[in-house]
Amino acid sequence: MRILVVGSGAREHALAWRLSLAGHELHAAPGNPGIARVARCHDAGASDVQLQVALAEGLAVDLVVVGPEAPLALGLVDALAARGIAAFGPTRAAARLESSKAFAKEFMARHGIATAAFKVARTVEEALAAAALFGYPCVLKADGLAAGKGVVVAATEAEARLFARLCLEDAHFGEAGATIVVEQFLPGEEASLFFLCDGKRVRRFPPARDFKRLLAGDTGPNTGGMGAFAPAPLSPELCARIEAEVALPTLAGMAGEGAAFRGLLYVGLMIGRNGVRVLEYNARFGDPETQVLLPLLEGDPAELFAACAHGTLETDMRFSDEASVGVVLAAPGYPDAPRPGGTLRGLDLWPSPEEEDERATWCFHAGTKTEGGQLVAAGGRVLTMVARRPTLPEARAAAYAALQAVTLEGGQSRPDIAFETLAARR
Repeated sequence: MRILVVGSGAREHALAWRLSLAGHELHAAPGNPGIARVARCHDAGASDVQLQVALAEGLAVDLVVVGPEAPLALGLVDALAARGIAAFGPTRAAARLESSKAFAKEFMARHGIATAAFKVARTVEEALAAAALFGYPCVLKADGLAAGKGVVVAATEAEARLFARLCLEDAHFGEAGATIVVEQFLPGEEASLFFLCDGKRVRRFPPARDFKRLLAGDTGPNTGGMGAFAPAPLSPELCARIEAEVALPTLAGMAGEGAAFRGLLYVGLMIGRNGVRVLEYNARFGDPETQVLLPLLEGDPAELFAACAHGTLETDMRFSDEASVGVVLAAPGYPDAPRPGGTLRGLDLWPSPEEEDERATWCFHAGTKTEGGQLVAAGGRVLTMVARRPTLPEARAAAYAALQAVTLEGGQSRPDIAFETLAARR
């Protein structure tokens, strides 16, 4: 197939790499220097719906794979469909599961999908009243898209007030924070399950776990994700139950409300003493989980993505029985005030894409660009170093060893990705 991948992050690099490995002709918009090794990149912003549609038409692509959430929320899939172009991703209406946390929580309540107790607030007073009802700690979330940063776990009323004012009075997140959701805090262990969806049927990826906090021990500010590993320690029986009690009712509910969901449904979960609860939905592949899941996928992902787009997902997915670990390198100052421009050293010695596959170690670019013949940091999260090995300890060791070969002055990475899980298994 001739395929256009929309986006420019490490998730899109992983998607382009895996699709090119299956022998397809790859284009990307806008792409990045890593993606340029496996695809032809085009100068079109991911959220420029009109330009993306024109590019897809001009290239006569067979399929568009939409990576980020913003173009989905803006209706890129709808615009492509209007021109007869198949796309892997949900429509604007279906993407509300991610683009509006208030919609998602109310949807779960309507359809009996287990989640944390919640209130929707539009004033600081309403938010504090909800927080007092649930007690501290509690969780406050900006309603709209905030690049993974519009969430706080408030331990005190002062912290809740500060975040509520930031969203509702200071407009720190713009329209995304004009409404907030206040939730009861759920203790337990987080996990993620991804499902390919064709509107009625689902196919499940192995469970993955990402690490949201910047610092070791799950401390520091929330980020877009500092690393991930797969498979996470969820039993096949529990995964099947989540599919039956969460994924399939979500598809049925969305179809019943006139917004059939086709694409990738990401279910963020909390596994605790009260059972399984849904923390959030995403309407696309997660980052950094995608970077550790795609190396485990066997077969041709393009066939699966196209089947989702056309509503004909009947083929089962196959996965390696190995493990993979990914560690993110972030720019200095990330997440609050990332400082781009630092030179990346060591990546010029990285092997070719073919050699990468033989080594089962990959470097997926996120915020990078070429400047003066050198690779430099150009965003908050700069790259994800991923290794696949027969066991989780081997994968973890290989990922960190590969990351040590790359230097970025002031760069940040967590030293404990998958460590607690390894310790628990000893």
